[in-house]
Amino acid sequence: MSTPTFDQLLEAGCHFGHLKRKWNPAMAPYIFMERNGIHIIDLYKTAAKLDEAANALKAIAKQGKKVLFVATKKQAKQVVADKASSINMPYVIERWPGGMLTNFPTIRKAVKKMTAIDKMTKDGTFDNLSKREKLQITRQRAKLEKTLGSIADLNRLPSALFVVDVLKEHIAVAEANRLGIPVFAMVDTNSNPNDVDFVIPANDDASKSIELVLDTLCSAMAEGLEERKIEKVDAPEAAEGEAAPRRERRRVSRAKAEAAPEATEAPATEAPAAE
Repeated sequence: MSTPTFDQLLEAGCHFGHLKRKWNPAMAPYIFMERNGIHIIDLYKTAAKLDEAANALKAIAKQGKKVLFVATKKQAKQVVADKASSINMPYVIERWPGGMLTNFPTIRKAVKKMTAIDKMTKDGTFDNLSKREKLQITRQRAKLEKTLGSIADLNRLPSALFVVDVLKEHIAVAEANRLGIPVFAMVDTNSNPNDVDFVIPANDDASKSIELVLDTLCSAMAEGLEERKIEKVDAPEAAEGEAAPRRERRRVSRAKAEAAPEATEAPATEAPAAE
């Protein structure tokens, strides 16, 4: 896992914050300076925080847990969809469905409805419907696919949330905070970092900046998943290796027991008669 260098972060424009008048004072520790009325983010802190977040996400992925990626802003949508898909993680790039975390069972019902429609198509039930009913169901399926298709495999609450722009995705962050789900986020100078567990101070408006951060985090998670796969393969072999000496010891013990002569009772000796 390699953390981007200072120059790579600089080239991607991660250091550009918002106008000074739009800043959130809670971001003061991550601001390096102000230039032409714009705040400049301290990239050394960005690199350190990015490394910290990458290690934490790698550990989550290694445990086989899911991380939900959230980004509904135009610049981040496609990048998030591509990167999250590459490591088979769920993501939300359309409108955040209110109550997605706090009312998760209802969301799961909607996903099951989508599965039920697919089943109807396969078993021929769909063909027996009228033209109007078919059109209604097709539209409903398309709507569900657009909002929930990317989380169809999310059978339980995610173990963490990754957010691009906490200001725009404040509802998602609030739901995660309420449920105690750790939040990882790119936080710009106009946002509040206090609701985020792993703050990555960076420009959340430039697509290059978003791509660089996501690339680093997803590469770390891919490593975690790979290590999990290797450990799963090694575990049965190790168990087999430990079992072999035990089996051998049992075999030797049995052989010894069979070879030993049966114990015979010693003849009882008569006590000498008293004179």
